[in-house]
Amino acid sequence: MPASPHPHEDLLAHLTRTTALGPGEASRVVAEVLAYFSETTEEYVRRRHGELQARGLTNDRIFARVGAELTARRVAAPQLSVRQLRRMVYG
Repeated sequence: MPASPHPHEDLLAHLTRTTALGPGEASRVVAEVLAYFSETTEEYVRRRHGELQARGLTNDRIFARVGAELTARRVAAPQLSVRQLRRMVYG
């Protein structure tokens, strides 16, 4: 019984054909991109807050930046207030 094809076989073929990526590398890149875009809004806000806080940004700057970033996400999140963003991070 043959193995089932990768659900994104056409994308993998395109990447290996148009880049220097091998099949395994292309598969890992696709998996990473899918994982990135499958983050919930809450997961994204928490992750970005941690990243930006580690860079030394203050919460005022972090929440303004994350709020702006959310509008550019692949699946745009609803407009969130600073209070809503804070609650996602701190509960």
